[in-house]
Amino acid sequence: MDARDIRSAYLQFFADRGHRAIERASLVPVGDPTTLFNGSGMQQLLPYLLGAEHPEGTRLTDSQPCVRVQDIEEVGDNRHTTFFEMLGNWSLGDYFKDQQIPWFWEFLTGVVGLDPARIFVSCFAGDERYSIPKDTESADVWASMFAAAGIDAGRVDLGTEENGGRVGSNGARIAFYGAKNWWCRAGSADAMPVGEPGGPDSEVFYLYPDVPHDTAYGEFCHQNCDCGRYIELGNSVFMQYVRTPDGFDTLPRRNVDYGGGLERIAAAAIDSPDVFRSSLLWPIVEQLEALTGATYASHTAAMRVVADHLRGAVFLAVDGVRPGNKEQGYVMRRLIRRAVRFAFDLGVEQNFVQDVVPTIAGVYRSAYPEVDRRHDEIIAVLVKEEKAFRQTLRRGLRELARMADGPVTGEELFVLYDTYGFPVELGVEEARTRGLTVSARWRTEFDAKMREQRERSRAANKMHL
Repeated sequence: MDARDIRSAYLQFFADRGHRAIERASLVPVGDPTTLFNGSGMQQLLPYLLGAEHPEGTRLTDSQPCVRVQDIEEVGDNRHTTFFEMLGNWSLGDYFKDQQIPWFWEFLTGVVGLDPARIFVSCFAGDERYSIPKDTESADVWASMFAAAGIDAGRVDLGTEENGGRVGSNGARIAFYGAKNWWCRAGSADAMPVGEPGGPDSEVFYLYPDVPHDTAYGEFCHQNCDCGRYIELGNSVFMQYVRTPDGFDTLPRRNVDYGGGLERIAAAAIDSPDVFRSSLLWPIVEQLEALTGATYASHTAAMRVVADHLRGAVFLAVDGVRPGNKEQGYVMRRLIRRAVRFAFDLGVEQNFVQDVVPTIAGVYRSAYPEVDRRHDEIIAVLVKEEKAFRQTLRRGLRELARMADGPVTGEELFVLYDTYGFPVELGVEEARTRGLTVSARWRTEFDAKMREQRERSRAANKMHL
């Protein structure tokens, strides 16, 4: 199955089980100033997970485009992307663990055809401080799924990822972690305000046995190891508790919130640990190979960055974002300029965005026809930004090369930003790529120069008035 097949099959699978498919939300959240982008499928459903009645009922499903730039510098490995699609299904006070887990197992093994012997999971270890029990309910359901497939699951208590790296999971299918498998908006149980819901979650991983363990992430491998041997496919949140002044109580209406990466499931379906081999990204890579004459094998990281960032920029343009110096516009500008910078390593010294956007539009034509419909507008937005940056890229790189005599300071990064249009993070990344040291105080130094510039601008405006 390719990604398009998997997306359609997923939505149909849950429709057959009483779920209503809902429209995707814009990448720019509506009425939520706390975050720049929709970074998960549940974001638009938060009011309903908190208790409001959804007009489509208690069982919902969708496929939601998402943007997360927290890991932007990780893009270039085999699994991180800033833009991705999240398959989702939700129970709003309807079914719970005993239905969600078997359904997801059935979808992965029976519909997508993944090997059950390579599936591993994690569950919540409990929290004694708040008398929240270990999630043996989920573990028992998982154990029954494995047993039906003739697999002895085995269980291991790891607690933390650091401990997992010290002792390993030793082949146990079910690993228990603490904070890693607790979901709440506040990030941790300690930080949750009174009245806030939360609960344990259960993650599903796919093992790639041919990927060697990297001991940089711990002596031994385990489900949540970040070496790439286990790759997470999805996460079911079981929202069943509410914070009280004295600790936690059980919610009267329990919810399920599942989200899973389409690219990762599609890669698993072709038995590849590389999400860029999936049908959502590989056509873009092939177009880059055709345009540049470079190969994916010889320029892997650069092609991954360019493919991912341009795809993200295309969807941001579809949803009305334009490159700028603030908020969503700044992120879009950074994506485009970072793509142009890495394309430079592929030998691309002329504008090329207009040759890649049609490929991206073609990949998403059936699922998101708005991408194809606004094709010309998207090209105009991206090409304008590409031209603006390419004019100064060479000069900026030459200026950076002159900074080799000492640590690159925030003041020097400000010059790259102000004069040559380098987003400051790109300047830092470029310096480190060239083996230059960067001042530990670069952010403070850079911010000070920005404040100086703003003060000069305000003074100039007053004089003008």
